[in-house]
Amino acid sequence: MNLLPLAFEFTSPGPIAFEIGPLSIRWYGLLIASAIILGTTLAQNLAKRRKVDPEMVGDLAIWLVVGAIPFARLYYVLFEWQRFQSQPWHKAFAIWEGGIAIHGAIIGGTIAAIIFCSRHKISTWVMADIFMPAVILGQAIGRWGNFFNSEAFGAPTDLPWKLLIPINRRPPDLINEAYFHPTFLYESLWNLGVFAILMITFLRFPKLRAGTITMIYAIAYSIGRFWIEGLRTDSLMVGSLRTAQIVSLVAIAAGSIGLVWLYAMRRRLPDTNSQEVIAEAQD
Repeated sequence: MNLLPLAFEFTSPGPIAFEIGPLSIRWYGLLIASAIILGTTLAQNLAKRRKVDPEMVGDLAIWLVVGAIPFARLYYVLFEWQRFQSQPWHKAFAIWEGGIAIHGAIIGGTIAAIIFCSRHKISTWVMADIFMPAVILGQAIGRWGNFFNSEAFGAPTDLPWKLLIPINRRPPDLINEAYFHPTFLYESLWNLGVFAILMITFLRFPKLRAGTITMIYAIAYSIGRFWIEGLRTDSLMVGSLRTAQIVSLVAIAAGSIGLVWLYAMRRRLPDTNSQEVIAEAQD
C-alpha cells in the first residue's frame, strides 16, 4: 500500500466571505461573531454546573464583548502606531480588515468583568473559570481569521505543511518567499488542546478552588503562545523584544503563583465579592 506523504498547502480564498449588493461580509467578522455566540452558549451551560444563573452569564458576555474588542484593537494600534500615523485616521477603527491583539482583549475583558461582578456582588474568579473554556475555544476559532486575511504568518518554510502568502501581503525583505509557517494553524490547534484540558478539568473536578481554571488557562495558553510567537514575522515589538512573549512569561509566572497560592498555601485569591458564591461553587 502506498502511503501518501503528510503535505498540506494552505491558500486563503481571500478575506471576503460573500457580498450582498455593496455590502461585503468578511470571514474575520463571521468568525468573531461565531466565536461569541458559541462561547456564550458554552459558558451558560457550564454556569449551570456551578449553580450560577445562566442569564447573568449572558449579561456578562455582552460586557466582555464591549470591553474586549475595543481594547484588542487599541492594543494593536498603540504598538503599531508608527504605521497607522501614515494612514487615514479612520483606518485605526477598521477592525474588519484584521489587526486585533488577544492580550488587549484579555485586558479589556478583565476590566469589564471586574466592574460587572462588583456591581452584581458575585465572584470574579467563579465567573472567570466559567468563561475560560469559552475564551480559549473562541481564540481557536478566531485564529482562522488570520488565515483568510493572510496575516500573522510565520517565517519562510519548505515543510510539507505550509501557507502560501500573496505577494502583496509578504514583508518587503521576504518578497521572494512564497511559503510560510501557518502559525494561525499552530495556535488554533494548540488552543483546542488547551480547551480540552480546561473542559476535562472543569467537568471532572467540580470542587476546585475558584480561580484554578483561570490559572491553568494562563499557563497553558501562554506556553504555546510564547513558542508560536517566536515563529512569526509580524510580532508587535517593544524595542527588540516581542510583546506577546513578554506578556506570556508574565502570565505563566502569574498563573504558577496563583496555583501555589490556592493549593500550597491553601488561600483564596483576592476577589470582588460574594464568598457565598465561592463556597457554593466548591461544595
